[in-house]
Amino acid sequence: MEVIRDIQAFPHLSHAVVTSGTFDGVHIGHQKILRRVIERARQCAGQSVVITYWPHPRLVLFPEDNTLKLLSTIDERIEQLRSFGIDYLLIIPFTKEFSRTSSRTFISDILVKALHTKVLVIGYDHRFGKNREGSFEHLKTHASKYGFEVEEIPRQDVDDVGVSSTKIRKALEQGDVETANTFLGRAYALTSGVVEGNKLGRTIGYPTANLALPAPHKLIPANGVYAVWAKVEQNRYPGMMNIGLRPTVGGQQLTLEVHLLHFDADLYGKTVTVEFVKQLRHEQKFNGLDELKAQLAQDKAVTEQVLKRNL
Repeated sequence: MEVIRDIQAFPHLSHAVVTSGTFDGVHIGHQKILRRVIERARQCAGQSVVITYWPHPRLVLFPEDNTLKLLSTIDERIEQLRSFGIDYLLIIPFTKEFSRTSSRTFISDILVKALHTKVLVIGYDHRFGKNREGSFEHLKTHASKYGFEVEEIPRQDVDDVGVSSTKIRKALEQGDVETANTFLGRAYALTSGVVEGNKLGRTIGYPTANLALPAPHKLIPANGVYAVWAKVEQNRYPGMMNIGLRPTVGGQQLTLEVHLLHFDADLYGKTVTVEFVKQLRHEQKFNGLDELKAQLAQDKAVTEQVLKRNL
């Protein structure tokens, strides 16, 4: 997949089949649209093209609202689209100025002049342009003038999937990663670097890699203990992860700690991608380290059982 961040550098394609959206999380609803884009491109020996926007429009239009949490950073979104098989990804910087672009200007300057669109595939409720004024009806009415075909994914097809980024966020905020993973079509993941910790885990036989908090708007699942897969470089390890304040030892700040099973090596300075499989329990305060250690032994046994079913 070729990633293009400057619209002036977009190549002249023979038959561009295009879709547009924020695609946060690239969930199974998005995937339905992407599959159709790829299918249409293959039918005419053309090229599949995705237009997306960064930062997320809400972060630009409502900067004072700190409640929005994203399912994917832009780097994660790029990799998700790459793995899906898209040919070209155009990332348009979303600014307040861009938000004032009329739907007619969006069509003429971006879809027609820059991308030479031959087919545009959109979801049934897709809106674009200033104040979301652009619609499928407008595109359909003026398709011949614009010189490209418009295909709408039917409402029934989208509703049958029954998924939205909002539903996935709510599930993760409740620790229900299994529901979130079903809607995503893959395990929810978080990538971060390993930083220095207080090494308390080593003293009770459960050394952990302490992860730096991710980008401010990246969603962190609810506090608790999770069965996870951890990817380090090209290797994948079973593990259990704690998200929380560590109340047993009087912690005051949110920490992300992952213990890799059957692993003994230095991870400092490395990047770890954690794939969440199941929440084992909520975070709780124990009466001392011995009680915590006993619970961790139980967590480890359950983790191994859970991950055997999710190889």
